[in-house]
Amino acid sequence: MLPHGHSVNTSFVNTKICEDRTMAEPRIPNDLLPSDPRFGCGPSRIRREVVASLSEPGSVMGTSHRQPPVRHVVAAIREELSTLYDLPAGYEVALGNGGATLFWDMATVSLVEKRAATGVYGEFTKKFSSVLQGAPFLADPAVFQAPPGELALPQALGEIDAYAWAHNETSTGVVAPIRRPDEIDEKSLVLVDATSAAGGVTADVAQTDAYYFSPQKNLSSDGGLWLAILSPAAIERSERLTTSARWVPQMLDLSVAVKNCRADQTLNTPALATLVMLEAQCRWLLDNGGMTWAASRTASTSGILYRWAEDNPLTTPFVTDPALRSPVVVTIDIDESVDATQLCARARENGILDIEPYRKLGRNQIRVATFSSIEPGDIEALTACLDWLLEHHD
Repeated sequence: MLPHGHSVNTSFVNTKICEDRTMAEPRIPNDLLPSDPRFGCGPSRIRREVVASLSEPGSVMGTSHRQPPVRHVVAAIREELSTLYDLPAGYEVALGNGGATLFWDMATVSLVEKRAATGVYGEFTKKFSSVLQGAPFLADPAVFQAPPGELALPQALGEIDAYAWAHNETSTGVVAPIRRPDEIDEKSLVLVDATSAAGGVTADVAQTDAYYFSPQKNLSSDGGLWLAILSPAAIERSERLTTSARWVPQMLDLSVAVKNCRADQTLNTPALATLVMLEAQCRWLLDNGGMTWAASRTASTSGILYRWAEDNPLTTPFVTDPALRSPVVVTIDIDESVDATQLCARARENGILDIEPYRKLGRNQIRVATFSSIEPGDIEALTACLDWLLEHHD
């Protein structure tokens, strides 16, 4: 507990950055530094205006999630996402606690009937495939696999009732097309993990049955919440499977989540701050031109980094096929003459945060978010800082 008369230092992060920079060696010149040093792929940069929304007059913080003020926030999120993605007739937005990781379990028990086919081309697509493989009531999934940095999408097979892949593989920076696989059964569902794509990459959700994500990336909020854009077919299947002989925990019952969301609430208590910040970001995206604007912005911002990586003799875009390069997660290989771990450490000492690669990929590289909240000018500044660090590396 703080002594009387003392307050929490709300500038702790900035203060810590300044302390680290005092000790940094070599030290990047101040005029090269970005205005905001956060470049992580999740949790990611939250715009200051979004944080400020938590303390606006009439804030719902600290109030009941069952009462109209909070339910109005949930309703606004559902309506704004419906507008952002131009939802087809009958599609609904659902949400609940637990993040997209929990939604993997929810999809396993509520959306996959007998067997799924998955595209695996990175750590996150691999994780969902592993969840499906571990389900004792399902046959092992049919796995279509590609090495990190490449793409493999599931193809039509007999006795497959769900096809799953990621719109954007956060671990590798590979973006995938969103379209129903050719010649699949019309009753099969398409399940797309859009965690690092939603709010930054356009998608025709009519090609999917569950387009699901978390809000701690392009949607400039905090983690711990899952959201899903669901087709009528997905809702119907969840209702059928969760009332069958299959035992489904209430937290993983998608039909229960849908029923609660139709009343503009969640099954159990949500983090109100996450809801408030998410709504503020959705409104900001709409005010600026919606998904067309967001996708144009992320494509432009990521393009700055890809051009830099191609022009610098010490760097190369990890994803070799330009058509597969993500506009929201940029992965760049560093020449073996430079230790990327040390490069990232020196960047962090200078206050530039979270450009480390995905931990399990094991490559000499950096990974940078170019989400919709990242200012293009900050990416320009980042390239200047990286140039300086590369010129001054041991």
